[in-house]
Amino acid sequence: MFVILYYDVNQKRCGRMLKLCRRYLEWVQNSVFEGEITRARLEKLKSEIKEVLVEEEGDSVIIYSFRSLLYSHREVLGNDKKEDTQFL
Repeated sequence: MFVILYYDVNQKRCGRMLKLCRRYLEWVQNSVFEGEITRARLEKLKSEIKEVLVEEEGDSVIIYSFRSLLYSHREVLGNDKKEDTQFL
């Protein structure tokens, strides 16, 4: 499946969340990640995220999941920070 994940956490947890998400997904922009992931790895990621989050301080993570990208289109205006971009 393909997921888009973004987070908003207290500044003191940003580095830890960044490192965690980079282990599973591609960094797109600041607190935004995307990529293909298995259901099992997504569940593991969510479990690890819950260990970092402090809801009482307003932390949140939003995950959109898609079964298929058949009807999707990704358009970037400006600098594309995604690391796996390839030019033909």
